[in-house]
Amino acid sequence: MKTSIATLAVACAMASTSAAAQNMALGVNLGTPGLGVQATAQISDLVVLRGALDGMSISRNQDYSDIAYDGKAKLTTGGLFADLHPGGGAFFVSGGAYFGKREIELSAQPSANVEIGGVTYTPAQVGRIDGEAKLSKFQPFLGVGFDNTYVGDRAWGFRALAGVSFSKAPKVNLAATGGALASDPTFLAQLRIEEAQAREDAKDFKYFPVVQVGLTRRF
Repeated sequence: MKTSIATLAVACAMASTSAAAQNMALGVNLGTPGLGVQATAQISDLVVLRGALDGMSISRNQDYSDIAYDGKAKLTTGGLFADLHPGGGAFFVSGGAYFGKREIELSAQPSANVEIGGVTYTPAQVGRIDGEAKLSKFQPFLGVGFDNTYVGDRAWGFRALAGVSFSKAPKVNLAATGGALASDPTFLAQLRIEEAQAREDAKDFKYFPVVQVGLTRRF
């Protein structure tokens, strides 16, 4: 994440230099990437460069391969984008990429028999299962939106964005502790099968929907 922040700072500095005589704006956003801030520079009537930082942490319950997990989603990302405004209006098409962390920490402590890798185990045998599901740290993005920051002479603007960022298939890792079979090779082999099934269940998360609304202040 430090690398992402540094990259964003450099990009914003470059945008400020190249657009010294152009318009600049700062903004705040709320949406699926979390609560965020952004800086923009209008390079021309058609092109706006945008850098953003977003983050949030929320609890989320998730079922993988019929096991109910308590999940905690952690999103901390930076982003660099170019927004193309056809005709110089408020409508824009956006392309760029997010950098950083999007992951879910998982934990499950079965209170009834569960099936792991096709074999049924008791709660005492399983103990506790912990794991994580991670999206790629680099995620290309495409979207469309409305932003009237640079339309007219207003100081305040409104923006809305909808799009999707693309990740490789999520990485899923599971580990069991505290159960009678926690170190049993056969059980661990079944847990690896469970892990592969959970990875298959999570593959749809590689398409991360981005929906945002925000306010901007032009300088």
